[in-house]
Amino acid sequence: MTQNEQVFVKAVWEYFNHHSRQMPWREPEKDGTYDPYKILVSELMLQQTQVDRVIPKYNAFIKAFPNCKKLAASSLGDVLTLWSGLGYNRRAKYLHDIAKQLAGNPFPRTKEELSSLKGIGENTAAAILTYSFNEPHVFIETNIRTVLIHHFYPGKEYIDDKDLRNKLQKIVDTENPREFMWGLMDYGTYLKKQGIKTHTKSKHYTKQAAFRGSTRQLRGEVLRRAQKRSMLSDMHKEINDSRLDSVVKSLVDDGLLLVSDGRVVLP
Repeated sequence: MTQNEQVFVKAVWEYFNHHSRQMPWREPEKDGTYDPYKILVSELMLQQTQVDRVIPKYNAFIKAFPNCKKLAASSLGDVLTLWSGLGYNRRAKYLHDIAKQLAGNPFPRTKEELSSLKGIGENTAAAILTYSFNEPHVFIETNIRTVLIHHFYPGKEYIDDKDLRNKLQKIVDTENPREFMWGLMDYGTYLKKQGIKTHTKSKHYTKQAAFRGSTRQLRGEVLRRAQKRSMLSDMHKEINDSRLDSVVKSLVDDGLLLVSDGRVVLP
């Protein structure tokens, strides 16, 4: 490790030791271990969603579905109802499907096994294993991009995640990767609050489209009405949007919605 890398690692640990964020999925079980199911839930919820929005939803979700078996035995409609407000509702279905596959089976212990489950990519799989089992798997997401690009690639553009992974592989704390990666995440959040947006220099950066007026907003509205078993004809009267029929069809195709006797209902 170079001197610059050593200085960086020390700075990450110092920041984490003094400013680590408190989150329910960072709390260990009574025996000191971390429940991989709870980590799985948190990681899927955190995809493209801010921590402050996730925490109350996570707490309610774990209370209702404390383990894979309970989640697998629940209806998708119940899962979607609790998920309401987080957006990207496909994640709720992915999580429900994953629970049905894992219920009664040992939790996957390799990236390959986890990545084979729909809704879990390479980075999410690595994060789940790192946080669940304190294993040194590297992964890249927005906060980590911010930190690494800010410190190691000043003034550069179009930086490849491959280069960031190689850098992270050299500096990750192999004895306590769980807290080290938490430290990177927390430090990245701090930098962004200071106006440092270096993650936009990434080759893989794409600006998220505005939510208001988006198809995502309309999908969420339809699903909320489905909780009340609204009539499709009433929705057409109350929602003046030419995309409504295509959104309803897409939700049906995704397995998130049913249309029965003229009503939109959750599965």
